[in-house]
Amino acid sequence: MNLKSRFGNFNENFRMLYNDPTLHHKMSEKIISWMPDAPREYIIVCIGTDRSTGDALGPLTGTYLSELRLKHMTVYGTLHQPIHATNLEDSLEHIMESHRNPFIIAIDACLGKNSSIGQFITAKGPLKPGAALNKSLPPVGDMHISGVVNIGGFMEYSVLQNTRLSVVTDMAKELAFVLDKVDRNLTHNRSMPAIVLKHSRNKQSI
Repeated sequence: MNLKSRFGNFNENFRMLYNDPTLHHKMSEKIISWMPDAPREYIIVCIGTDRSTGDALGPLTGTYLSELRLKHMTVYGTLHQPIHATNLEDSLEHIMESHRNPFIIAIDACLGKNSSIGQFITAKGPLKPGAALNKSLPPVGDMHISGVVNIGGFMEYSVLQNTRLSVVTDMAKELAFVLDKVDRNLTHNRSMPAIVLKHSRNKQSI
């Protein structure tokens, strides 16, 4: 898969391997630096399905985040209630109706070069879910994080199905810890509006 097509015209992105010992600190700092100065409702949308090993990065991350019980970011998309191609538009509509002026961080798996496997690619702007499988889906996110789970460029569906679960699981755990660190920074350093406290939850409601 051509990663450039995934990220549109946004040139600024941040890449780190999931097993880099400095991942939690450096990646959380970068995410925080790209978040809006004025507090908003912070939403994490984890895209993917548990029916495909490679595409399970999103719902696995959402499940781990739910277990961490974030205080200031609401999580959508878990193993039990995934957000995928068939319900993405309805899920986004529900989020926009349930939250005032949300700032959305979208998470999804992607395919890339062999040298990029295991990297998290964080960038400003929306991602295009389903691009690897040529699916026409709405762009998602004010910021996005894509995890490169396998090699792209040929037989993408088969590649996703045959991706190692151990790698995807480890990546999802590390990404959940990164976002938990972001959430704790919001708790300590930013005053959150009352509406965030009212809606902030980790339980899926779709």
